[in-house]
Amino acid sequence: VAAASGHTVVLVDQSDEILKKSTKGIEESLKRVTKKKFADKPEAGAEFIKKTLKNLTTSTDAASVVHSTDLVIEAIVENLEVKNELFKRLDKFAPEHTIFASNTSSLQITQMANATTRQDRFGGLHFFNPVPMMKLVEVIKTPMTSQKTFESLVDFSKAVGKSPVSCKDTPGFIVNRLLVPYMMEAVRLFERGDASKEDIDVAMKLGAGYPMGPFELLDYVGLDTSKYIIDGWHSLDPNNPLFAPSPLLNKLVEEKKLGKKTGEGFYKYK
Repeated sequence: VAAASGHTVVLVDQSDEILKKSTKGIEESLKRVTKKKFADKPEAGAEFIKKTLKNLTTSTDAASVVHSTDLVIEAIVENLEVKNELFKRLDKFAPEHTIFASNTSSLQITQMANATTRQDRFGGLHFFNPVPMMKLVEVIKTPMTSQKTFESLVDFSKAVGKSPVSCKDTPGFIVNRLLVPYMMEAVRLFERGDASKEDIDVAMKLGAGYPMGPFELLDYVGLDTSKYIIDGWHSLDPNNPLFAPSPLLNKLVEEKKLGKKTGEGFYKYK
C-alpha cells in the first residue's frame, strides 16, 4: 500500500525464501486491485503494477537498511519481548529523525517505546486486514509521543490513502477493545447453551449488519491470536469480566484447532 502510493519501501524478513513468497503475494494482491481499479484500461493497470514493484526492494538485514529510513513499521510476531528486542537493535542504527511505529493490535506501544531512546518518535500505526481493502488506520499516541511525530503518522496514513483515527495507548485501542470482548461474549453465550454458534453468527450478520458473525471472525483471526489477546488483557486487568478467559476457547487452542489456518476452529474448513 505504501509502495503503491509512491513511497520507497524496503520489506525486511528473516529469509530470502519468505521474501520471495511475500513479493509474489504482493504482486498477486496488486493484480486483484488493478482488475477493479483499471477495469477498462489494462495497460494503465500493468504500468501501475510495474511502478509499484519498482518502489519495493527486500532485505534480510534490518539494521543495514534502517540508516536511510524515515519510518519503520514493525509487523512481526505478536510477542512483546521479540518486538522490544528488534526495536532496541534498530534504535542503535536508525538516524535521529526516524520514527518507529508498531502495527500491534493488542500490545502496549508505551512498553515498546521504552525499549528505545526515541520515546518521543514512537507511536502505533494499526492497519486492518486485508490492508489494501480496509480504509482504517488507528494512530496511537503514547504519553511520550511528540505532537510532531503524531502529526507525521497521521499525514503518512492519509498519504497512503487511509482514513486515520486517533486513540490513546489503551488495551486494544478502539476497534479491538470493542471487538474482542464482543467475540468473547458470543463464546460465553454459546458456552451457556443459550444459542447455537450458527444462529449467533446469522443474528449478528442480519441483525447488526456485520459482514461476518463472531465465530466466523474468530476462526478468521485465529483462535490462538484471540486467546493471546484476551490472556494479555486479563493479566493487565484481572477483575474486568470482559477480559475473563473462556474454557472452550482454551480447549480448542490446546487441541490445535485454531480456525481457518488449521482447517478447524469453531467450524470445519476444507
